Amino acid sequence: MKLFTIFGNPVAHSKSPRMYNKCFKEYNLNNYCYTRTLLENGEDIIKVFKELKIYGASVTVPHKEWAYKLADEVRGIAKEIKAVNCLVLENDKVIGYNTDAEGFVESIKEFDYKSVLIIGAGGTAKALSLMFKDADILNRSEKRLKDFTNHTSYTWNTFKIKQYDLIINTTSAGLSDTNLPAPKNILEELFKNAKYVADVIYFETPFQKLAKQYNLKIKDGSDMLVYQGVLQFEKFVDFKINKKEVATFMKSVL
Repeated sequence: MKLFTIFGNPVAHSKSPRMYNKCFKEYNLNNYCYTRTLLENGEDIIKVFKELKIYGASVTVPHKEWAYKLADEVRGIAKEIKAVNCLVLENDKVIGYNTDAEGFVESIKEFDYKSVLIIGAGGTAKALSLMFKDADILNRSEKRLKDFTNHTSYTWNTFKIKQYDLIINTTSAGLSDTNLPAPKNILEELFKNAKYVADVIYFETPFQKLAKQYNLKIKDGSDMLVYQGVLQFEKFVDFKINKKEVATFMKSVL
């Protein structure tokens, strides 16, 4: 049996097992199995990966930066992002990749935007900041903003309202609570002049509900989940896949 998993905290909500197990079945990979692993301490991620004899893992909040720090080797855009959302066992080494950025951009390809605001400063925000090089960053505290020196960045206290076409939430606000990713008064002012809202969380959150009141076009994280998942699946199985076909399989179980 080849075991695959998703590391996160929380992780019970994850739809990833449905997606990957559906694809394993369609490709007749009957000895492949994908499950969930609740990981409370990110420092243990590689130790647990090896102890459980895992062949590949997805990494979600809040462990992407620990995965980057502790992987035996990091490849591709993950080296720039300094965050890993995919771990793969290759020749007894745990290799880290990042598929978030490509997956997100694919998910919003129908949006017509120029100005972008990214809310949050974690691993996903780092990934998207490389794709949206002119985006501004908004985060609760200043400490994490040091990773965004090539962007105009603000804390909640220093933020000055201006118009953005696209507002992206990369935080976990609303994942297992009723929190907003920024103060309500700031979001309300932003939504008055925005065109689009995107959320990396793939079910309706308070952030999305608030945006609905302003008749904005809203994209939750479902398509991002699928498109970054397609890229991970190819790394897990290590053979060339039909990406459109795999995306269709994954969408069929969401």
